[in-house]
Amino acid sequence: MTVEFFLLILAVMISSYVIGSLNGSIIVSKLFYSKDIREFGSGNAGLTNFYRTFGKGGTLLVILIDVLKTAIPVLAGGWLFSHFNNMPQISLLPSNLYEDSLLFGQVIAGFAVMLGHCFPLLYKFKGGKGVMAVGVIVIVIDWRVALIAWGIFILLVLVTRYVSLGSIFGTTAFAVSMMLFDIGGAAELCVVILCVLLVVIRHAENIKRIFKREESRFAFKKT
Repeated sequence: MTVEFFLLILAVMISSYVIGSLNGSIIVSKLFYSKDIREFGSGNAGLTNFYRTFGKGGTLLVILIDVLKTAIPVLAGGWLFSHFNNMPQISLLPSNLYEDSLLFGQVIAGFAVMLGHCFPLLYKFKGGKGVMAVGVIVIVIDWRVALIAWGIFILLVLVTRYVSLGSIFGTTAFAVSMMLFDIGGAAELCVVILCVLLVVIRHAENIKRIFKREESRFAFKKT
């Protein structure tokens, strides 16, 4: 690994982390409701808690902010890596240089955005659970992966009304689909697995409540 390659990874991850620290739920709750979403409901600064607390009002703006803060770094990360002329041939990456560089940049940036969303520098490291970020990442990477991951997420939420359960299995489907369609190599898959582990860890309390049958079920209408 060259110094230039290492610095590129560092630059993409730091910039993606900072952008990922922007939190739609916190921004909208403070700007439009003069409240902090982290002081209501589950205390989580995610879309589900925002919807449960404030209803549909502002939800679309939260989604827009969280989508853009993920899509822009992921697309930029892929572009930067794919145009890095001195990209070294790393044994962990497959043979096609352009596609490998593109994908590697996307998953590295995506994981950094998730870290920023979950542990935001701008909000005392108290953020969401990274699910929306994963949802955007899969759309950017491959439509087939997105179809499977989003399909499993939506199906489980509709059947069980547990957003946490749909989030965990939908994110897991991200990694499984990457292997199923033979997308990327070991390096990219390892980063995707880190994304999955981060989502699972962030939902640890939800998992406990599901087993205890204490987890709140998602209501499609705010009560």
